[in-house]
Amino acid sequence: MTDQLIDGLYREGEPIADTKAPDVPVPEMWTRRKFDAALVNPANRRKLDVIIVGTGLAGASAGATLGEAGYNVKSFCYQDSPRRAHSIAAQGGINAAKNYKDDGDSVYRLFYDTEKGGDYRSRETNTYRLAEVSAGIIDQCVAQGVPFAREYGGLLDNRSFGGVQVSRTFYARGQTGQQLLIGAYQALERQIAAGTVQMFARHEMLELVVVDGRARGIIARDLVSGEIETHMADAVVLASGGYGNVFYLSTNAMGSNVTAAWRAHRKGAYFANPCYTQIHPTCIPQSGEHQSKLTLMSESLRNDGRIWVPKNAEDCDKDPRQIPPEDRDYYLERIYPAFGNLVPRDIASRQAKNMCDEGRGVGPEVDGVRRGVYLDFAAAIERMGEEAVRAKYGNLFEMYEQITGDNPYQVPMRIYPAVHYTMGGLWVDYDLEASIPGLFVAGEANFSDHGANRLGASALMQGLADGYFVLPNTIRAYLAKGPFEKVAEDHPDVQDARRSVSDRVERFLSVGGTRSVDSYHKELGKIMWEKCGMERTDAGLREAIEQVRALRQDFWDNVRVLGTADGLNQSLEKAGRVADFLEMGELMCIDALHRRESCGGHFRAESQTEDGEALRHDDEFAYVAAWEWGGDGGTPVLHKEDLTFKAIELKQRSYK
Repeated sequence: MTDQLIDGLYREGEPIADTKAPDVPVPEMWTRRKFDAALVNPANRRKLDVIIVGTGLAGASAGATLGEAGYNVKSFCYQDSPRRAHSIAAQGGINAAKNYKDDGDSVYRLFYDTEKGGDYRSRETNTYRLAEVSAGIIDQCVAQGVPFAREYGGLLDNRSFGGVQVSRTFYARGQTGQQLLIGAYQALERQIAAGTVQMFARHEMLELVVVDGRARGIIARDLVSGEIETHMADAVVLASGGYGNVFYLSTNAMGSNVTAAWRAHRKGAYFANPCYTQIHPTCIPQSGEHQSKLTLMSESLRNDGRIWVPKNAEDCDKDPRQIPPEDRDYYLERIYPAFGNLVPRDIASRQAKNMCDEGRGVGPEVDGVRRGVYLDFAAAIERMGEEAVRAKYGNLFEMYEQITGDNPYQVPMRIYPAVHYTMGGLWVDYDLEASIPGLFVAGEANFSDHGANRLGASALMQGLADGYFVLPNTIRAYLAKGPFEKVAEDHPDVQDARRSVSDRVERFLSVGGTRSVDSYHKELGKIMWEKCGMERTDAGLREAIEQVRALRQDFWDNVRVLGTADGLNQSLEKAGRVADFLEMGELMCIDALHRRESCGGHFRAESQTEDGEALRHDDEFAYVAAWEWGGDGGTPVLHKEDLTFKAIELKQRSYK
């Protein structure tokens, strides 16, 4: 037993396995599963109700597709419009194995790159399917009118992205997420107009209703009126995004949170690989303590920008234009000559941190360290001309100048890693069904496709793949067992769920302490970033667990939530989300502590190669860590899903 299961911080339960993937060669699985999944005839679809929480790419596309199929869909988002979902912020592009550049791409290569990029910690069956359906996404979006960039002759253009050596990323300047979301939003709105989808904007899911072991509905709060509402259905789909805001400073929208997924976890849904978070290498550095979020600069900039720091620490104060080429260290090109500036995000992020830790970072000092490296377009402007660079990246350059005051056409950008995406999420099987029957999870809210590191431009791919192509073909296998017996709102399980929400709201408002919710969130974020961020140690993680526990206790003793429950109250909204982050943060640290290996962007200082690269331990940790809620005051239960590789060879990564 491992250190007596890390000094009693968790206990180990029965292994878990995905039983839905057909027992055929991986390339044949999806075709076989679609055929084997039971059908629901059109008349019966009209009798079935599906709740979808979230209206980003995964949620909007799922709602549109299920509504088009004839199911009765209830769609929920906490924003005032589905168009404000955080998917809109994605910039760089969406991957698809089209091989338009005739440079050797294929479904298998996209699958291979995704597995390798994730450091062989994702389930290969789901990953292969993602690559397989990717090409259809582009056709779907073009048919919707998404204005992808095109070459002079009118063909769709592609660019390359980190972690690959082919060009497979489709893009719409630096606004790809916005354009894709508008396409999915249009499809959703069409079904709203048709009456198959009922939209509930400004509603936040605060509890999952489980009846007889099955997900049967949600308890939501109307964020405008404050009314607590009960909504019942035959199945529930969570497409509520990731939990990166547990770090406080991240590239996520301020409202992004873990509550929907965490409420489901507390009701019995396993949470898989919670410590797997992505650090994006291309963000505008923090400028001071006043900030509440960070701004992402698209990874697509690494196609033409060159990353460097001064070779000599004494040059860090100089104007970068005054530092001659021979005194610049293009460190990614030096260390990883095969991939150069296009190494995966985790490697680019860790090396940026290493350069700054060596004292060669640039920009203003924050806590005594210069946290920044240069992203330089001088060579690209000389090679292509400023107009060509402006055509490809103009809106990104404008955004950078508005935020920093520097003109990146004249002065190199400064960038530094920041929390961006979460690979962990609710555990799902091949059908995207969670460990609670009737609960399905799509997009970033599930864990299934990216392992320990997500390749750039794959988030949009997964969200639309799940919503348009995967979920509609798998949820029918579950819904074909219906129509299910209706559950009345006065059912004891429904009343218990509703009561738990009301009691929690009342408790927030009654503490009457002295500290703001934001102050707790910021303190939690610092603990998580310093001790469960890019680099982790055994001692640091143990300290973090104790600090998070103490902070959570103080939160419930001393938080101050102003206002009332019977109307718009953003302080109350934040309190619920931060309370869940405080629980989530502890599980993330326990998961990180138990995984005594480096993989992806999760660098354990005790596990590295002689040249400082991440060192996995496949003999011990080639599994998905699926955590079961241990109850208030209890210890979480670890269920291991062994990762088996039949279509790909398991080996140490190298991008050199």
